Amino acid sequence: MNPQTFKELLQGLTSQLHRRPLDGNLHTWLNTQHGPDTATYQALKAHCEVGVADGWLCQREAPMPQGSLKYGRIFKPDAELHGFSVDVVDMSNVAGPHHTHPLGEIDLIMPIDADARFDGHGAGWLVYPTGSAHPPTVTGGRALVLYLLPEGRIDFTR
Repeated sequence: MNPQTFKELLQGLTSQLHRRPLDGNLHTWLNTQHGPDTATYQALKAHCEVGVADGWLCQREAPMPQGSLKYGRIFKPDAELHGFSVDVVDMSNVAGPHHTHPLGEIDLIMPIDADARFDGHGAGWLVYPTGSAHPPTVTGGRALVLYLLPEGRIDFTR
């Protein structure tokens, strides 16, 4: 597993996503077709775990008063990824910086600790629509979260 095989895996997924609206229907479809019991989810999680352990994912660390937050953009938006950027964060009992999603955000939640929740959600997909905002928060332990951002668009508010 390496960045190139990770990108190839993501290309297959983004080819199915790039023309879909970021809404509740996409949230349901992702969890049905690519949820935690599927080969896609398992392969993405394995790549993320290896990438963090090997140091090619989550290369930056944000100083936090409590918990931990490591992050990094592994791929800028490009045609091979159908216009999506790819970020992965490694969060443990922490709230990250508040931001808005000008074009929406697709998140893959991969708990490392069984009770870990991202914005109240366990393992699986979470879709934020255009114009939504949040402080990304992990409670109950450690989780990896993969972010797909259309055109790489994200606006931090603090």
